[in-house]
Amino acid sequence: MTRLEDRQTLLRDIAQAHTEGTRLAPACALAGIDLRTRQRWQAGGGANAAVEVRADRRPEAVRPMPPHALTEAERARIIQVANQPRFADTPPARIVPALADEGIYLASEASFHRVLRAQDQMQRRGRARPPRAARPPTTHIASRPGEVWCWDVTFLPSRVQGRWFYLYLILDLFSRKIVGFEVHDTDQAEHAAHLARRTALAEGVHAMPVKPVLHGDNGATVKGTTVLAMLYWLGIKPSYSRPRVSDDNPFAEALFRTAKYRPDFPADGFVDLDQARAWAVRFVHCYNEEHRHSGIRYVTPAQRHAGQDVGMLAARHALYQDARERSPRRWSRQTRDWTPMAEVTLNPERPAGVQAALSQTPLSGSINAPAVPSRPGNPNAAARNEGDGRRAAPRSHAQRSEHGEEGEHRTFPAVSTAAPSPPVGGAPPPDRHRPSRQRPTT
Repeated sequence: MTRLEDRQTLLRDIAQAHTEGTRLAPACALAGIDLRTRQRWQAGGGANAAVEVRADRRPEAVRPMPPHALTEAERARIIQVANQPRFADTPPARIVPALADEGIYLASEASFHRVLRAQDQMQRRGRARPPRAARPPTTHIASRPGEVWCWDVTFLPSRVQGRWFYLYLILDLFSRKIVGFEVHDTDQAEHAAHLARRTALAEGVHAMPVKPVLHGDNGATVKGTTVLAMLYWLGIKPSYSRPRVSDDNPFAEALFRTAKYRPDFPADGFVDLDQARAWAVRFVHCYNEEHRHSGIRYVTPAQRHAGQDVGMLAARHALYQDARERSPRRWSRQTRDWTPMAEVTLNPERPAGVQAALSQTPLSGSINAPAVPSRPGNPNAAARNEGDGRRAAPRSHAQRSEHGEEGEHRTFPAVSTAAPSPPVGGAPPPDRHRPSRQRPTT
């Protein structure tokens, strides 16, 4: 149903286009109506369409009562029966069969619904509450290190059936660097609070003008009162995933997948807590210092965290430009994009989305501008070199994770570094983040 004001605006625009030489049929099609609709909207077909526009007369139409409609007495009977004490918490879907078992038929279930709705009695009966719409995911955008952290807890298997070790881990969203980790044999909020305090001191949170946001899931370990009190004391703002949504913390989940599918991850489990801590130290060192992350243009997280990625990517771009100038016939399109990722988004808003790099400064010849013609003097090749200006489709969080552009499985050499955290005693937990006992095939 189109309002009168909208009809007047559309017909005015169509009349103006027709005056300027446009045929009526294409003008009406562009406005979203057909020619017959325009004729029906106009009262007399005059030139002044803004005055002689008919409003929709369906709301004012007089519709006769159907001969088979419920009478007022029947409606009153339905209201009386539905308000009886025995039906006080019963919906019409159960009232109608109950009356049928007693040999009584008043009306159909749909009629019960219509009559009760007209009397404003179509409310949820009993203690049931209407379902609540799920809130949208919390969106965080990191444009420098220390703005957004992600943390989670995963299980590390042991060789004793039913016993587990717990890897607590904090990841910087912008650089993908693991800024804090600990391994314990119990899942307690005190360990999470201690890790948050250690990481904040190591990263100098007290000197930051804007404190970081710490995003995690809805687990009891990261939402405990001890953890909230510690985060409040540190000035860190907590953020949580939506209930029963497993992909609101994708960067931490992808990191755990990378950790548990490394070749040196013990398929039979860890012997004891010391072995699990030693493995975690080696993994964190390799991941931060040696692992070239596909989501940050194949630089290491430590290099990006220190701001060294800009110079490295510029050097790669210059190298590719030089290679193209030396052999231009081998390049039919632009050189590889080595533009630094300016921003990283956690849980982009839907449906509009948040671009992962809103303010990127592309290098000359990477994507937005060609470097040199692939075939000098060939206009067709130069036209292909310009391209259509479209970027490649953005990849998902899992695709941009640390598993490679083509999903390849990369390995890391073993390196031993810092000392592990002190052990704490406790009980085993239920299963979560449990890796397969079989070695993955590649």
